[in-house]
Amino acid sequence: RLLFILAFVGIIASIYAAFIYSPTEPMMGHIQRIFYFHMGTVWVATVAFIVVFIASIMYLWKGTRKWDILAFCSAELGVLFLTLTIITGSVWAKPIWGTWWTWDPQLTTTFILWILYIVYLVLRSSAGNDTKKAKYAAVFAIIAFIDLPLVYISVRVMRGISPVVFGPGGGGIAPEMMNALLINMAACSLLFIVLLLERIDLERMKDTLMRFKLRDN
Repeated sequence: RLLFILAFVGIIASIYAAFIYSPTEPMMGHIQRIFYFHMGTVWVATVAFIVVFIASIMYLWKGTRKWDILAFCSAELGVLFLTLTIITGSVWAKPIWGTWWTWDPQLTTTFILWILYIVYLVLRSSAGNDTKKAKYAAVFAIIAFIDLPLVYISVRVMRGISPVVFGPGGGGIAPEMMNALLINMAACSLLFIVLLLERIDLERMKDTLMRFKLRDN
């Protein structure tokens, strides 16, 4: 309940920070404000897929159901937030660069990442209670993770439409914009944690119901 309240307050604060607190970008105008939500979803998708990677390794090592549940639930949320990333990026790109989508290196690797984790969800869902198939799905999730660093490397090595903002060669942003960005990232992180815990509870409830059905039969 406390996390839910914090997430709710964080979302309100992120909206205020993006639309009122942060200054208007002189070149892009108000459409740039979607940047804060775009980066927030990018951050959460990245964290979610890192969790999937670690949980899949732990599941193969320990073989306990809790790691399988964590990987599956985190992958679901990772795909959700990556979908929001693609949508917000397209909405931002259209008025600024004149196109909804272009197959530049970063966008292409992002699309591949999205497809890979959808495939993982299909594989894991179809496996059901088959432990052997579930472990095959975990192996696929570990392999799919290889594409994640390629997304971040591509924007710097193979420059495309996506701008470099942070790090060496990045344009940087004003302090107020950085504050707004950090608030959005924190809010999205809290939302991710709340949704992940709720989704894990649902998966555990499903397991409990399955055990009851097997016992009754």
